[in-house]
Amino acid sequence: MTVVLGNGEYRFKVERGWGRLPGGWSLNEVAGVGVDAKDRVYVFNRGEHPMVVFDREGNFLTSWGEGVFTRPHAVHIGPDDTIFCTDDGDHTVRKCTLDGKVLMTIGVPGAPSPYMSLRPFCRCTHTACAPNGDIFVSDGYGNACVHKYTPDGRYLKSWGSPGTGPGQFSLPHNITCDADGWVYVADRELHRIQVFDSEGCYETQWNNLHRPSALYMPPGRCPLCYVGETGPTMSVIRNVPNLGARISILDNKGNPLAQLGGEHAGNGPGEFMSPHGIAVDSEGSIYVGEVARTAWGHMNPGKPVPEPIHVLSKLTRL
Repeated sequence: MTVVLGNGEYRFKVERGWGRLPGGWSLNEVAGVGVDAKDRVYVFNRGEHPMVVFDREGNFLTSWGEGVFTRPHAVHIGPDDTIFCTDDGDHTVRKCTLDGKVLMTIGVPGAPSPYMSLRPFCRCTHTACAPNGDIFVSDGYGNACVHKYTPDGRYLKSWGSPGTGPGQFSLPHNITCDADGWVYVADRELHRIQVFDSEGCYETQWNNLHRPSALYMPPGRCPLCYVGETGPTMSVIRNVPNLGARISILDNKGNPLAQLGGEHAGNGPGEFMSPHGIAVDSEGSIYVGEVARTAWGHMNPGKPVPEPIHVLSKLTRL
């Protein structure tokens, strides 16, 4: 059955379970997705092979990262066609070549900063590069701040604190930059995206989102922003329709252009559970990674995880 999401110029054919793996392999959960200049797709996952690479058609190309990563959380393709791998399990960001050679490690593996100390890192969540190469890291599960580094990994500054006000965070879960170097932070548990200049000065915020977990902005001027919104987990709202579990496409002012997904979180055709990583290729197709196994337990307590549970999808632009 062919499922099409969206309308107008934002229509997509859903390809669930996209990507052909070697026999016996499993992604388990997909935490991050990146697309390089040749439309190769990098799938940062929590299976035995942390980075799995496909071509645009879903053919398996290679894998790497075995024995390196503890708990994959996010990837970002840098402006120099390197890849930044954020590992919240060992509190590091590794800059790698596209074939897996580690070029630089920010943070000390296995040595987190104290909880809510606002010092890097305590379960960092994502990394983004500005056009000039500056590096920004959202920090994340055990902190409430953003850290800024030079392109060669020298620490510059941090901003943020726990709270609900402008410039404060409750789980900064994802981060991206635009062509002007502005920094966009998915402030997940406050249901907003906060926008800063490159020095961390608060500019504005985008609301009317539900637990934004994934962000992606294509390069260039005035880009769109793709947002993965996670579904509800609290018992009193689990069955309320139209709360997250979708991909929202926004303009560069935060205005909604399209919403892709079902009324409820789910594993069915055209549904999402927990979009955790997003990337877009040169044809405008969207790749969505989900931590669906983890999300299923929060959203459906006591119910067995369905098999197969979908953790990687391609939304082919029509």
